[in-house]
Amino acid sequence: MPVICQDSITKQVLMLGWGNIESINKTIESNKVWFYSRSRNELWLKGETSGNFLNLVSLTQDCDNDVLLAMVKPDGPACHTGETTCFNDDFIGDITEIEYSETTSNIIDQLFSTIGDRKKELPSGSYTSKLFQDGTPRIAQKVVEESGEVAIAAALSDKNELVNETADLLYHILVLLQSSEVELSRVYEELISRMK
Repeated sequence: MPVICQDSITKQVLMLGWGNIESINKTIESNKVWFYSRSRNELWLKGETSGNFLNLVSLTQDCDNDVLLAMVKPDGPACHTGETTCFNDDFIGDITEIEYSETTSNIIDQLFSTIGDRKKELPSGSYTSKLFQDGTPRIAQKVVEESGEVAIAAALSDKNELVNETADLLYHILVLLQSSEVELSRVYEELISRMK
């Protein structure tokens, strides 16, 4: 899940990283912020090489239980560029001009992984947890419902709604795959075979 790091004294947002249950436990145990690298599939301690540790003051979660806020006391600059914060550049231009990053292009994989974490941990108050508790037949029913909403949005030429409903459908399909214990890689393999 995303972990927002904020200076406990200045209240300045310092950086955004990614955490999993193991990195969060290590953060609590060590009182230093640990992250999980999805690209390297490993934990990393912020400041391990630079000495610019983020010392944990408090850790809270949002109302949906899917984002953490770490209030910290930094030992130095939080950004790898040497700046105090990673958020230094004013956004100029249209939001549609933002280039797709590795994070964006891998969003399906990231979401599938997060859904898998929810399946293991079943955090209370999480919509995803409730779906898993309701069982595969209910999740399958949600996929049918969302498919219908996608079709209706397309038929009505409502592009914004089509985008929203497609996102809902993809999310519920990923939940269904996790519930059915089918790896996303198998779907990718099937798609690749259809390109031949």
